[in-house]
Formats: sequence, C-alpha cells, structure tokens
Amino acid sequence: MVAAYFQSGRLAVFVLSLFLLAACGGGPSHNMLNVLPATEGGIAAEHRIFVATTREKANDPSDIYGGQRARQLSFVDLDVTVPASHQIGRIESPSGNAPRDPSKHFAARDIGLIGDETTFERELRADIAKNNGRALVFIHGYRTPFDKSVYRAAQIKNDAAYGGTTILFSWASTGRTVDYLYDSNSASVARDGLEHTLRLVKNAGATRIDIIAHSMGNWILMEALRQFAISGRTDLRDALGDVLLASPDIDVDVFRSQMQRIGRPDRPFVIMLSDDDRALQLSSILAGNRPRVGDYRDSEELAQLGITVVDLSAIRVEDRLNHTKFAENPVLIQMLGEQLARDDLSDQTAMPLEQQIARLTGGVAQTVGSAAAIVITTPLEVINVAVGQ
Repeated sequence: MVAAYFQSGRLAVFVLSLFLLAACGGGPSHNMLNVLPATEGGIAAEHRIFVATTREKANDPSDIYGGQRARQLSFVDLDVTVPASHQIGRIESPSGNAPRDPSKHFAARDIGLIGDETTFERELRADIAKNNGRALVFIHGYRTPFDKSVYRAAQIKNDAAYGGTTILFSWASTGRTVDYLYDSNSASVARDGLEHTLRLVKNAGATRIDIIAHSMGNWILMEALRQFAISGRTDLRDALGDVLLASPDIDVDVFRSQMQRIGRPDRPFVIMLSDDDRALQLSSILAGNRPRVGDYRDSEELAQLGITVVDLSAIRVEDRLNHTKFAENPVLIQMLGEQLARDDLSDQTAMPLEQQIARLTGGVAQTVGSAAAIVITTPLEVINVAVGQ
C-alpha cells in the first residue's frame, strides 16, 4: 500500500499535508486561566459565548475541557475579550505557554460552568430575548481543542458584527493531528448532542437560528439535520435561518444521501469550498481517495441539491492549508455578517449574495493581492464576481 502511494505521488502529498497540519492551526490547548490584567484602552470588544459541549472536563483545570468524550452534555458561558489591535480575520494568540495579554490577544474571562440544563436554558432564554430572538450556532472542525473553538466562535461573532446570541457547540476533538479517526468517531458521537442543543436553542425562544459549521463539524450538522427530518418535526425548520457549510469534510456521496433525507431546504444552504484545500486533500487520501464536499470541483452538481456554492479557490489567506478562508478573509467575513443581519427570513428582495460580494470588493485588494474571482453557483446560474482589481 505504501508503495502504491509512493508510486502515484500521493505519499508525498500525505506527508506534506501532515507537516502543514502540524505547523498550522489546531494543536494543543492553551491555559485559558493564564490571563494578564486588562489595561485601560487595550480591549476593543467583549462578547458573551454560550457553550454546549460533549467534552469531558480536562485533567488540567486550566484547560477547562479536554478531548475525551463525555456521556452527556455540559454547559458553560464565558466572556471573550478582543484586543484593540485586532485585525479582522485573525485570532491573536501568544506563543507557547506565555500568558494571554488582553491588549494583544483574544482572552477568556468570567468562565462559568453551568451545572444543569435548566439553568443553561434560562440564561440562554434571557440573552436571546435581549437579541430579538436571534441566535447563531457555530460547530468547529477537526483538530480543534476547546480553547481554540471558543476563540474562533468569538472571532466570527466579532468580525461578522453579529448582533444575536452566540452558541458554540464544542465536540470532543483532541486537537492532535494523528487523531483523525478518533475525531471522526467523536463527531458521530456528537450528533445527538447537537440535535438536542438545537432543540434547546429553539425552546429558549429563538425565532431565527443561523448555523455555521466548519470542516468535520459539517458532518455533525448534516447528521443532526437528517435526524430532525427523520423525526418528522418541523419546529427547527420553521426557525432555520442561514446555514453555512464551510470547507465540509464529508464524502460527496454521503452528502447526497444526507440531502436526499433532509430535503430541499426552504432557504438554500451555502457551501464555501476551495479546490486547493490541503486539509481536505489529506482527508480524501485517508478516505480512500474519495472526494470531499469542501474541495469538490463540480459545483453545478452540488447546486442541484438546493445549495448555493461559493468557490473560493482563487482567494488567498495566511492559512497555508487554505482550510479557514471563510473566517480569515476580511471581505468574506463581512459578507457573512451582512447575510446574517437580514431581519426577515421571508424577504426575497434582500441583496443577493453575489451583489454583497461585489459591493464589498473595494477592500479585497489588500487581501487577495491580485485579480481573482469568487465563483457563485446556484441551481439557476453561475456568477463570476471579480475581486482584487
């Protein structure tokens, strides 16, 4: 088998991908309690993040939660501060085990472990009521320890200027490159937990629930939505707002099967993909060279499932894996924020996605560096939006 990989050149891609995964993103958790006092004027914003998790508590209490699987959901709420020096698309963090400086780094504070679901729902209900029934659920991807899932949720909320209640669903990823299979099984274990969390958010008074899933988190989301469809309940569907599938780490055939059961969504799901996503190239090798949705080249085929496909292949970000473009490109995260800001789910006159991108392209030049295009494929048409010119 190794010889076959080597002869085809796939072993080199596999080894390179492992190196890149080890060098970028993810990685070991960081002490969330090792935070320096905040300095006056050093903090630009502070965001409350609610967390439902299938993780066990960490052996080191300073990590809060680890990568082991729990048998039941746990709940947390915390505040995350954003430094005044923050640049859109980045999650500023210290190196190694250095303490977090709130004037330079994202930092968590007022971390409250909530002992029971009833208390969590009560706190969630009060926050959702203050935000006019709006809620955003974020599901992270593979190789993501607890602290990094929290900071990514806060970065998305901040950079998209999202005005509703933000809920992170954090499943039991170890944060280790070598634990792909473990993370994959953890994702399967987490399906019921996410389904229950979505019901909980709805029961807490959310009238619009937007969802963003990244990488392997898309598998959990699609399976949870499939379970809703099988149960025959429509209460979530009535409240479902925008569903963004970023770099989905799902076999294309599995995705077709999931969409067949879920049915054509009332509002098209949005897939953000890129054919230079090195993390998904590795995932494809591990899965027997089966294509993943997040780097699939046939956008028109996906669009026929009731999907709007946004091809980001020409967009450049600092992530060498090209796996987090949706959150790291300033224009894309602003576009996401404008989409989430739409108040009326039935408003058919709102600005289409392609027009939003075109209107925001003035700020793309510094990000992309050269002429490029975002290709948007809907069931009816293919649109090329020039950026970076």
